[in-house]
Amino acid sequence: MEGDDFTPEGGKLPDLKLDARQAQGFISFFKKLPQDPRAVRLFDRRDYYTAHGENATFVARTYYHTMSSLRQLGSSSDGIPSVSVSKAMFETIARNILLERTDRTLELYEGSGSSWRLTKSGTPGNIGSFEDILFANNDMQDSPVIVALFPVLRESLLYVGLSYLDMTSRKLGLAEFPEDSRFTNVESALLALGCKECLLPADCDKSIDLNPLQDAIRNCNVLLTEKKKADFKSRDLAQDLGRIIRGSVEPVRDLLSQFDYALGALGALLSYAELLADDTNYENYTIEKYNLNCYMRLDSAAVRALNIAEGKTDVNKNFSLFGLMNRTCTVGMGKRLLNRWMKQPLLDVNEINNRLDMVQAFVEDPELHQGLRRQLKGISDIYRLTQSLRKKSANLQPVVKLYQSCSKISYIKSVLQQYNGQFSTLIRTKFLDPLEEWMTENRFGRFSCLVETAIDLDQLDNGEYRISPLYSSDLAVLKDNLSLVEDHINNLHMHTANDLDLSVDKHLKLEKGPLGHVFRISKKEEQKVRKKLTGSYIIIETRKDGVKFTSSKLKKLGDQYQTLLGEYTSCQKKVVDEVVRVSCTYSEVFEVFAAVLSELDVLQSFADLAASCPVPYVRPYMTSSDEGGIILQGSRHPCLEAQDGVNFIPNDCTLVRGKSWFQIITGPNMGGKSTFIRQVGVNVLMAQIGSFVPCNQASVSVRDCIFARVGAGDCQLRGVSTFMQEMLETASILKGASDKSLIIIDELGRGTSTYDGFGLAWAICEHLVEVTRAPTLFATHFHELTALAHRNDGEHRYVSDIGITNYHVGAHIDPSSQKLTMLYKVEPGACDQSFGIHVAEFANFPEAVVALAKSKAAELEDFSATTTDDLKDEVGSKRKRVFSPDDVTRGAARARLFLEEFAAVPDEMEGSKIMEMATKLKANLKKDAADNPWLQQFF
Repeated sequence: MEGDDFTPEGGKLPDLKLDARQAQGFISFFKKLPQDPRAVRLFDRRDYYTAHGENATFVARTYYHTMSSLRQLGSSSDGIPSVSVSKAMFETIARNILLERTDRTLELYEGSGSSWRLTKSGTPGNIGSFEDILFANNDMQDSPVIVALFPVLRESLLYVGLSYLDMTSRKLGLAEFPEDSRFTNVESALLALGCKECLLPADCDKSIDLNPLQDAIRNCNVLLTEKKKADFKSRDLAQDLGRIIRGSVEPVRDLLSQFDYALGALGALLSYAELLADDTNYENYTIEKYNLNCYMRLDSAAVRALNIAEGKTDVNKNFSLFGLMNRTCTVGMGKRLLNRWMKQPLLDVNEINNRLDMVQAFVEDPELHQGLRRQLKGISDIYRLTQSLRKKSANLQPVVKLYQSCSKISYIKSVLQQYNGQFSTLIRTKFLDPLEEWMTENRFGRFSCLVETAIDLDQLDNGEYRISPLYSSDLAVLKDNLSLVEDHINNLHMHTANDLDLSVDKHLKLEKGPLGHVFRISKKEEQKVRKKLTGSYIIIETRKDGVKFTSSKLKKLGDQYQTLLGEYTSCQKKVVDEVVRVSCTYSEVFEVFAAVLSELDVLQSFADLAASCPVPYVRPYMTSSDEGGIILQGSRHPCLEAQDGVNFIPNDCTLVRGKSWFQIITGPNMGGKSTFIRQVGVNVLMAQIGSFVPCNQASVSVRDCIFARVGAGDCQLRGVSTFMQEMLETASILKGASDKSLIIIDELGRGTSTYDGFGLAWAICEHLVEVTRAPTLFATHFHELTALAHRNDGEHRYVSDIGITNYHVGAHIDPSSQKLTMLYKVEPGACDQSFGIHVAEFANFPEAVVALAKSKAAELEDFSATTTDDLKDEVGSKRKRVFSPDDVTRGAARARLFLEEFAAVPDEMEGSKIMEMATKLKANLKKDAADNPWLQQFF
């Protein structure tokens, strides 16, 4: 497989060096592999990797962006397309498949000829075996979670049993809940848990429509894995869990007894992740009940609308809320906790205030804040280090890094102790007490004593992790013997130099390598001593860089040295294993300490953001969901104001019960409606994760959900039109929202005709006002909706005691130049015009098009102003008449049929026949138009 193909990065593709026999053996093995369309299989050939068959095409297309990188392996009759992959490209592929995509899995094979074995397999939810590759040069920002779902119908009601597995924090969870037909609870649970892969029974109850569930899973960007229903079994579950869960089995039995449907899901997870097959999992997991009602619920539409997660195409980190808020210092740990907090905003006012108290303490005391930041920067990823200790290949590196991280606790403690402000009691109970408990003689004292005694810390500067010879008497003896032999070898070096009359090191060098201890001299020096060399010494090899030789004495001493070194290495390995094993027993305590540090890290990150912005953030005043309002004075969008060159204009939001709980916001495109309603959602979310908010003053009534229908989310690739997607998202709001939610709706109904769109928007508004009664921001182009804010003598069914008000985004048209200026201010009252044509002028539309648009708009406004009486008086007038939506729908369908029939007339037909056909089609249309006023206007 030869060729001079180059990768897009400019590196040459490795050559696949296989002879015909090797190729044939590999092909026969490859063709026997089980079919799995999701699996990308790579074969480790030591210096490089290869992919074959469909995988080769996938790699060439996706990563090399050219099919010229493909080569045929084997003869044309039974050959397979193949591609070679460098080590750097292998890492790129692994990161893309396991951390970014959600439609593939990864398998790595090792072997040769026709004998290969699977050594590593990974999915987006189970990345454990590839962690060293994925996070060698970057932080682990997210903990991938696998979820198993078991949907059941009981007495016509739909229930879902859910179980989840987080391998990073070694945690299992169970939940069970009733579900609606859109699976809205499942969607919010998948997002809150940070799920990357979801297991479903392949043969579910046929009466359950799983299409909406599969849509919810796709919406959350999760890999769907179907398993046999037989895998969802709960037999021997307590016994199996007893082996991997820490502590007594009785609490586990009590927990399992609370569930019916979730147990099968948990059984499927244990089997899929093969937790029982790895004894390093034994007594290392925890299990908990997961309650959906502990956190604010978010669906995928809200996550997109509020721009919470980082995107691959973000120009800078401030584009997303996570990117903006991530000012964490610890390696990986703080980022992962921030990621979780942003998906799980709190509902308990006291818990929120505890976080806000800490942020306030850091904001008000810069010395405390900066001192803590400095110390946290030296903390490694403790969770990943404890995981490394559990691996069979564990070495001293994680032990030393844990020791170095833990050594910083005393400094962190002293920084916190210096604080004596109003929140000192909170800092004492939440952070200082746990840290002091960890620093006791029985905890960190024992661990630090072990490390300082067992490990030669002086060697760390050389990058070496060695056991101290003082730690083991056996090692000490071997070390002394090694030193003795080394002294003899050095003496022999000097004696040989004298014998050959050469200076030590300058001319006669002593080297240690694959050949053992040898002497080396240059070819020039060899000529001077050739006679003596051939008589008394043994020449090993002659090369350009010199001549290597030995003597019987050096050979004997070298053999002694190698034997002792082997014994030393073997003895040290036993000691290393023992030190790692003892260190591993501290894992649980390390993880408690890591949780404390991660929380401190995220809270100081919030303070760093709040204090470093050009306009500082403020602490929100929080109230429970059944009292207070959402009042944001001078609120800003945190991500937008952080962009370079943006001069953000702040706005007030006053959602007050009984007065302005439901707000209809009108105004021109580009006027700031979307930004305003989104920034309210973002401010509420930030407040409930315990962060200060970008406002002058803020009061927030805790919300249990944020529902957002913002922008037209096209899903044509899945066969879902813009309008259908809009309706599906709106259905989720109507079914899932309560009076404790916050609803944000932007431009609803634009995906269909004006009549239908307005009718839907009006009906949805009435439902939200009458039934849901949640605080709502409804931005719209349908100015007629502003009539909802006025009581029309009982004409409408709703009772507007929640308070409906109109707001508009300001715009100014200069009377003389007719130029539009956006003011970006939200002001009370309805907007009385659309400004759409002025926005077209902004976009440099051709003047003729703008002029025609203005004349047509004026004509239509004039027509619409004509009353029914006017129409009666103006018989024969060509003014536009008012038609019912039904007339328009039926008429348009008939007109479309006419056009389709006309378009179907063959081009080769004679002219007279075409005219005859056209006349006939027109006559039929005129006949059908007799009972349709909309069609009659064309005749």
